[in-house]
This record gives sequence, C-alpha cells and structure tokens, in this order.
Amino acid sequence: MSTHHAILFISGAGLPAWIWDDVQQLLDRSHHVSVAARPTRLAGAGLRDYAEAAIGSAPSGRFAVVAHSAGGVIGTEVARLAPERVSALLAVTAVIPKPRGSFLSAMPAPNRWVLGTVMRLAGTRPPNAAIRRGLAHGLDAQTTDRIIADFATESRGLYHDTIARHSWNGRRGYVFTDRDRELPMAVQRRSAQRLGPDWTDRLDTGHVPMIENPDALADSIAEFLAADPGPHLPGVDTQGSTCADHVV
Repeated sequence: MSTHHAILFISGAGLPAWIWDDVQQLLDRSHHVSVAARPTRLAGAGLRDYAEAAIGSAPSGRFAVVAHSAGGVIGTEVARLAPERVSALLAVTAVIPKPRGSFLSAMPAPNRWVLGTVMRLAGTRPPNAAIRRGLAHGLDAQTTDRIIADFATESRGLYHDTIARHSWNGRRGYVFTDRDRELPMAVQRRSAQRLGPDWTDRLDTGHVPMIENPDALADSIAEFLAADPGPHLPGVDTQGSTCADHVV
C-alpha cells in the first residue's frame, strides 16, 4: 500500500482489544493502527462516554474508523462528535441504528424485548454457552475459552442510549459475514442500508472475522481504504438514516 492511513478499531461489546492483534500486525506496515479504549468508569457510562473514550485513544489527526458489531453504534457517534477527524467508516458485521434509535431498537422484535428484559434482570454479559454458540461460532476451543475469560461487562447505556441525526460526508463501507450466528444477515443488511455504503464486501466467516480469517479482513480493510471514493450517495445521515432506499 502506497497510501498511509490512520485507523481506529472499535471492538464489539465485551470483546477485548487483542481480537485485532493479527489484523493489526498485517496492516501496521502501511497504516498507523490503534484500538479504541473503553470508558475508564463503566458504571453508568453512556454512549457518549464510549465515543469520547474512543476519540481519546484515536491516532492524531484524521483517521478511519473500523467498527465491529455493537462498535458500529459507537462509530457513528464518533463521526458525529468529531466529523472533521473521521475520514471513513467501515462497519464489520456492525449494528447501525436509525437516527434516534439504539442498539436494542435495531434488533428485530421480539429479540429486542427479550434482550432488554435479560439485561435489566441479569446484566449485559451473556452466558458462556451463548458466547460459544453465537459469537464464537467458527473459532477453535482455545480461542473461544480465551474470549470467554476476557469478555467484559458493558454499561447498559451502550445498548439503550440513542444516536442523534447529523450529516457526515465521509466514505462508508460495510463487510458482511455469511456464517454469522450472532448478527443475522437480515440485521446486517438493514444496518448496511441505514449506513448507505459506498463500498461493500462479504467474508465467509462467523461473527469475528478478525480472528477467524484475519488475512481476509485485513485485505478488505486495505481495499476499502484504497478504493476510489467516487460520488457520495445522496441523502445519507451520519447516524444511519437514508432519505432514499439503497440496495445493498
């Protein structure tokens, strides 16, 4: 790659920074890469706290956001708070709500009602069996055990806080994962349509392609960053709203 980019990775909910290690090593030769930090105090933290922590750990100057899963909600808020610094947003099987919507509202019914009730009664950390069955599908047993051991409990604000409407003109891309048991393809498609991507790709992986196939994801990221921006799609809001329907 002849063009150098600064990249901020935003992990999905609960996932540790090391999930990006292999992709980061593959991209480090051509790009300045960092992983978003979580808020220092998670108790009572809201979506804005997550976004501000991410911005605080971003490379200096302008940077591209690569957001995974629930990190898509944080990534859109980062673009809203620092539009002059975010050059591009690549969503990797990520949740993109409607404006004034939340992570939970982006889930199909009745899943969002069940998730809301479970979080209220049992907290935001899913049972180990659910992690093995969904998020870690496609990974070996050792890696799955490591994810479970390092899985973090997030603030309820990450899932419940709504995003605002704000215009942002940076490039957008979406990476679909075909064997994803955590975020069904229908939800991925709706999220991508809300984002209004200039560029898309598909990977034959489960929900964590950065672990299952880091070479393929690194290639996708590099291709997205190198692609000709072309014309921006009309009528797209930063926070995932499209004024016209976009076919993905």
